[in-house]
Amino acid sequence: MVSSLCYPLQTCKLRSAFLGERSGICISSAPVTHVGFTRRNIECKESRIGKQPIEVPKNVTIILEGQSLKVKGPLGELSQNYPREVKVEKQESGYLKVNKAFETRRANQMHGLFRTLTDNMIVGVSKGFEKRLQLVGVGYRAMLEGRDLVLSLGFSHPVRMAIPKGIQVKVEENTRIVVSGYDKCAIGQFAASVRRWRPPEPYKGKGVRYANEVVRLKEGKSAKKK
Repeated sequence: MVSSLCYPLQTCKLRSAFLGERSGICISSAPVTHVGFTRRNIECKESRIGKQPIEVPKNVTIILEGQSLKVKGPLGELSQNYPREVKVEKQESGYLKVNKAFETRRANQMHGLFRTLTDNMIVGVSKGFEKRLQLVGVGYRAMLEGRDLVLSLGFSHPVRMAIPKGIQVKVEENTRIVVSGYDKCAIGQFAASVRRWRPPEPYKGKGVRYANEVVRLKEGKSAKKK
């Protein structure tokens, strides 16, 4: 029976460390081949966003020192440090260009990211950004007290939030909040922290939402028919 099962295999005598005796073990034999590996250079495509030049308005001043960029405009001043994978160049035409320093995958990822961050800095100090929030719910309202934003969101106590430096907040009709400033990251962070106190619930949509946010509502449980 054993010989019929192991017919296509070669039988050899191996000493078993557990049994302490010789036993027949079926082992398949195959020719050993050497596998060769070829090294190929990875060609990273240039980012479609990263390769676009950045227009600098006349009312914006740029100071470029190595891997550090400072941007000053009528609304404020911002600075950014760049990693070694990218480098910023100021062209004679007045445009800024973000280029890759190396042909690697990480450099390709950083290329488009820091081009967008640089463009946001220039647009922020010259024109500014804003985010709008809306309060939906009975008794939900907002008001300003100095540099604090006070929210009534159905808790047993009002929510008081300090407004960071460089950000302006306006309240319209007690239910609409406008967050504006020159730092897009700070504006988005503050707006997200306001929304986090009472995100829109999925059945009636009550809560704090962005002005252009679409809340998908769920269908409630229907009463059982008698």
